[in-house]
Amino acid sequence: MSTAIRSRKKRELKGLFPLENGDRMSQAEFHRAYAAYPEDAKFELIGGTVFMASPLRRAHGRPHLLLGSLLELYESETPGAEALDNVTIILNEDSEPQPDLVLRILSEYGGQSIETAKDYVAGAPELVVEIALSTRAIDLHQKLDDYKRAGVQEYLVLCAEESELRWFNFRGRQQITADTHGISRSRSFPGLWIHGPALLARRRTELVSVLHEGIASPEL
Repeated sequence: MSTAIRSRKKRELKGLFPLENGDRMSQAEFHRAYAAYPEDAKFELIGGTVFMASPLRRAHGRPHLLLGSLLELYESETPGAEALDNVTIILNEDSEPQPDLVLRILSEYGGQSIETAKDYVAGAPELVVEIALSTRAIDLHQKLDDYKRAGVQEYLVLCAEESELRWFNFRGRQQITADTHGISRSRSFPGLWIHGPALLARRRTELVSVLHEGIASPEL
């Protein structure tokens, strides 16, 4: 039995259930424990292992805000699409991540995730977005494997330190690459066009212009 599992069982016997990095548990166990924490605490369960989030720097918050506004704009122009920021996803029986951003198709429009009675998202959203800085190793390994296994269709990782956009298309088993103009196009969301260089350079006007071009294209 691992040290993490032994220490967790000791805490249970004392009537305590604090979450710690490296603890192993099911999604149901994790959710009960996590629900007792204040809202500003952030833990994730990835493949049955607990991860506690590190403090976030400006280099994380700025692209997060910009990408979130872009997904919200796409939602406003696309019936059936829903953009979400930093929400709990009940992915499967051993995973409950809290990704930076999500773009999903609503269940009533045929999406593959649903809304629970307590207003969580259950199942795999179509698109998950993570801003990778201190979490780069987790985002590009454990989380990538978890999202792929659960049925997420696309996974977009913005690697902040490397100024790199990595967009995985799990259905096509390849990465989505930019065209000669620097534009990457979603395979799951018609018209979701993102200009990578403009995103990395925070050129919001250009980003919005390219997105509007995508939304107006025959794809949609």
